[in-house]
Amino acid sequence: MRKHRIILPAILLGAVGLGAVAQVENTGVVRRRAPKERNAQETAGPQVTDRMQGFYETKEPHDADLAYMRQIYRQIDLTKDANTPLYFPEDVIDGQENLFRIILGLVVDGKIPAYEYLDGREVFTDKYRINVGDMLERFDIYATQQGGGEKNPRYVIEEADVPTGQVLNYYIVEKWEFDRRTNQMKTRVEAICPVLNRAGDFGGEARYPMFWVKFDALRPYLAQQYVFLSDDNNLAQYSLDDYFNLGMYDGEIYKTRNLRNLSMAQMYPDEDDLKRAQDSIDTRLREFGKNLWVPTREEYLAQKEREAELAAAIAAGDTIPDRTVVEAAPADEEKAPSVRRSSRAKKKSSTPKAKRAKAKSSSSSSSQGNSSATKSVRRRKR
Repeated sequence: MRKHRIILPAILLGAVGLGAVAQVENTGVVRRRAPKERNAQETAGPQVTDRMQGFYETKEPHDADLAYMRQIYRQIDLTKDANTPLYFPEDVIDGQENLFRIILGLVVDGKIPAYEYLDGREVFTDKYRINVGDMLERFDIYATQQGGGEKNPRYVIEEADVPTGQVLNYYIVEKWEFDRRTNQMKTRVEAICPVLNRAGDFGGEARYPMFWVKFDALRPYLAQQYVFLSDDNNLAQYSLDDYFNLGMYDGEIYKTRNLRNLSMAQMYPDEDDLKRAQDSIDTRLREFGKNLWVPTREEYLAQKEREAELAAAIAAGDTIPDRTVVEAAPADEEKAPSVRRSSRAKKKSSTPKAKRAKAKSSSSSSSQGNSSATKSVRRRKR
């Protein structure tokens, strides 16, 4: 009986100790993760919850609230300076990836859907959702299947097999909408398509649009990827989501939605006519909201006065009428000594002797005025 009395408390203490350790571990004590657990979390990439996804989704406006809508297709050339944040870095550096690596990784992992490129007739439904394996085979991107089964296969692409250097263009779909409720012209990006640039079958360079991804599905991931926009400031202040929403990209219009589904190059074969048409569309879109309002009388008169000043400056031969001309005062060497002499004379007049003489004269004049004033008062009393 005595042995049982000694062993039983030891067993109870051990159980209590294990429970305490488990309780401390569950309360958030820092513990070292196993290598497999750490690698699984690091390769998972940024996690996006349903709540985050709902926050970045843009609600389509009702047709009754829209007074104007136009769909524009733009081509973003990554060789332009304004668009380089989408291309660099080519390789993964300190967790930083370029836009194509982000898009391809999300599509291959099945986190966002991708849709067929239909050349101006994009339909973002499950019917036109691409098969990832067929897409990788079509564009000769080597990948290995790892799990997922036949219905939802998962592919792994090695870093060296990602054709980052060949994606030199993007196609985007913009929507310009004027909302009656807010009386504002709003611009939003609806979809993005990476474009491969490879050698064509008959020589030269050919472009191969890969697939469309909806921008709203991509936004939660782009919001977590920050880039710097200039070599003068290496601080990454804007995310890729800000880059598109603030219109920091430089893209030219290659197509507008039209009944015949023609591109701008087909409608305007001449390069000069094409450039003028693109500029005209851009100007009309950006000035649409301003043209809806009638200026006040003061604004109208100020604008007319400004136009008259510009016309007079151009008629006078001024090639840059908006500049501000500051003319220097002429340096006259003969007047300079006289100015110095006058300043010296002024300084001499302000000597103590001159001040005393001035004070004496002012006091005498004031005393005379006071005496005459008293005499006149006495005469009045008499």
